[in-house]
Amino acid sequence: MGKVSLEGIEFHAFHGVFSEEKKLGNRFTVDLHVYTDFEKAMRTDDLKYTVDYFKLYQIAKAHMQVPVKLLEHLGHLMIEDILKAYPESTQIEVVIKKHNPALGGVVNFSVVEVAYPRDYQ
Repeated sequence: MGKVSLEGIEFHAFHGVFSEEKKLGNRFTVDLHVYTDFEKAMRTDDLKYTVDYFKLYQIAKAHMQVPVKLLEHLGHLMIEDILKAYPESTQIEVVIKKHNPALGGVVNFSVVEVAYPRDYQ
């Protein structure tokens, strides 16, 4: 068993509830962690037996381009597509950070963490 991760993927996107967020957008950082059995990949040096970083990036990128109101929903959508691509995954964690959320004060990030199987349906 092991974990394949992409950390610190950055996007400019238009997610949020407020009209300013939908117009101006914001900077987001996404971390993806996929737990799976990649023993066969370790032994064979064959990409088809593990999680492909490029596919993970493409999933995140596709979802970041389609605005949603809630980061919780965004994380859920990413997990659904990761599970479609890698149904053998035993656990998936998606962390989404919105940089400098407009809250009327200094805040570095608002953060949402969504995980499968915990708290996921």
